[in-house]
Amino acid sequence: MAWENPCQEATKSKPLFVTIYATVIIGIIFSSFYVFSAIYSTDSPDARISLSSSTSRGDSSLKAPNSSLPTGLSTGSVFPVNPQSTSLKPIWESPKSKKMPPLDSFRLTKELVEERVKDNVIIVTFGNYAFMDFILTWVKHLTDLGLSNLLVGAMDTKLLEALYWKGIPVFDMGSHMSTIDVGWGSPTFHKMGREKVILIDSILPFGYELLMCDTDMVWLKNPLPYFARFPEADVLTSTDQVVPTVVDDRLDAWQQVSGAYNIGIFHWRPTESSKKLAKHWKELLLADEKIWDQNGFNDIVRRQLGPSVDDESGLVYAYDGNLKLGLLPASIFCSGHTYFVQAMYQQFKLEPYAVHTTFQYAGTEGKRHRLREAMVFFDPPEYYNSPGGFLSFKPTIPRSLLLDGEHNVESHFALVNYQMKQIRTVLAIASLLNRTLVMPPIWCRLDRLWFGHPGILEGTLTRQPFICPLDHVFEVNVMLQDLSQQEFGPHIDIREYSFLDNPALSVEVKKSWLDVHLCQVGSKDCHVTKNVSAAGLLRFPKHGNEETFKTVFSSFKNIKVINFLSIQNAFLGFADKERERKFMNRVKRYVGIWCCVMNNTPGHIYYDMYWDEKPGWKPLPPQKPEDDHPPV
Repeated sequence: MAWENPCQEATKSKPLFVTIYATVIIGIIFSSFYVFSAIYSTDSPDARISLSSSTSRGDSSLKAPNSSLPTGLSTGSVFPVNPQSTSLKPIWESPKSKKMPPLDSFRLTKELVEERVKDNVIIVTFGNYAFMDFILTWVKHLTDLGLSNLLVGAMDTKLLEALYWKGIPVFDMGSHMSTIDVGWGSPTFHKMGREKVILIDSILPFGYELLMCDTDMVWLKNPLPYFARFPEADVLTSTDQVVPTVVDDRLDAWQQVSGAYNIGIFHWRPTESSKKLAKHWKELLLADEKIWDQNGFNDIVRRQLGPSVDDESGLVYAYDGNLKLGLLPASIFCSGHTYFVQAMYQQFKLEPYAVHTTFQYAGTEGKRHRLREAMVFFDPPEYYNSPGGFLSFKPTIPRSLLLDGEHNVESHFALVNYQMKQIRTVLAIASLLNRTLVMPPIWCRLDRLWFGHPGILEGTLTRQPFICPLDHVFEVNVMLQDLSQQEFGPHIDIREYSFLDNPALSVEVKKSWLDVHLCQVGSKDCHVTKNVSAAGLLRFPKHGNEETFKTVFSSFKNIKVINFLSIQNAFLGFADKERERKFMNRVKRYVGIWCCVMNNTPGHIYYDMYWDEKPGWKPLPPQKPEDDHPPV
């Protein structure tokens, strides 16, 4: 019935009924106005409750730095209200105050955690300032998925302050750690592992479910509905399993999992069994500083393994026989191998929930580069607009090198070396033109690991050939180092092979594009020219020298992307022999090793950027101890 009908009827009634109708209607309108005002008001003190209470060693005089929000992030997002908290400050909204709150306000307490909890779940990571960009990436993925029930533990005050001013919920771990990258396996790295265990043991007694994550992973899909499918589980953990045990989204079959349980992604419920495990794990690590946190977890959890909890869930009794453990499927809670090498989720046509940058060979720089290759890393706008512009090229690979013959060490190196020679040429041109090189995708026939293997691991879904991560062949960490220009010549900046396809790349850059076609000297219309065809194509003679490159391409300094349609025989080399020597010194260090031949010590084989200049070169492991060094 429409609103006007009762009103019209009321006017025909006695005055008393008119008064009653009017009173009721006015009351409803007033109540509605009050309710909506309460919900959407931004002036209410309750609406300003913030977990982004963050940093600075009690120094309240610090001023908020001038900083903008990351690209693609919105301050207008609306997040659901937590049942444990009346209101939450949206993430990425910088604090209005110009002064830092005291450090004590960032202590980890139940009240602080409660302010961010939703549906009794809190999502946590931690790190130091060296991992700031990883943490921003981690947070961005969660907020893009509509998840705001998160907290970041800061191991140094520099990170705490930076996150606070960006509006990211942060707490002080009291670690007083260095702000630099500590390096995998270092004593400080092991200290970080112990901090994780202490953190888990501290949060579980608060009574909330805890999703604990390393900073070198990203969320691609909301995992909370998946975890809710296993309400009986005390702990759900990721693994390093590389051979699939299921082909759908069920938990991995615990009887078939041989890989380590990986503590980079795991979900804890605040049960007595899980709290007992966390306490035991913490005491074990604190009693022996030599135990790696993940090894300690695996040792005590596997003390008793089995039987299955039931016939359906995939859970298993573990640890003390009472803990109910589930192993997250490696196909969708991906390691660096199942995601970047096997692409297992693609082959099973599943949606991945997460990727963790394990199984890689170039330290933190390698982890960052892999996430960039997958276009899931958050970078600031300047990363996508290099001042000198970009240089790219289309590699040429004969079909026979990819597909013919057996997949073995010889055919693998033949394929990689063919590509490496082209990369060496384009690195020289990038150095000459002072442009940032967009690395090409690299095709491999064999996997890379830390131990001898037959080429790919038996039972895995690794396809041959496959596009391998850059760190399988190149020392990404060395390529990004600021090497001495006096010894190694000008720095050559690089970008990942997927860079030009990244949605974050501006339209301005994409439209400022020049294709270069290498033509044979003496053929029709093949001469040195700066004239570009109507289709945006420049014909450039093969075997160009340094002067020719500088003369022609100086006219295209304002072009953002110069793309060579092929690169073979493009450049004769540097005219200055001293510069050529420095360039050689630089790029020789760019390549790494393949590992490893079976039943051979050592079993690794060094890649050689100048393999083609060494007659009779063959891919062999070092034959003598004195030969075990990078090529000279």
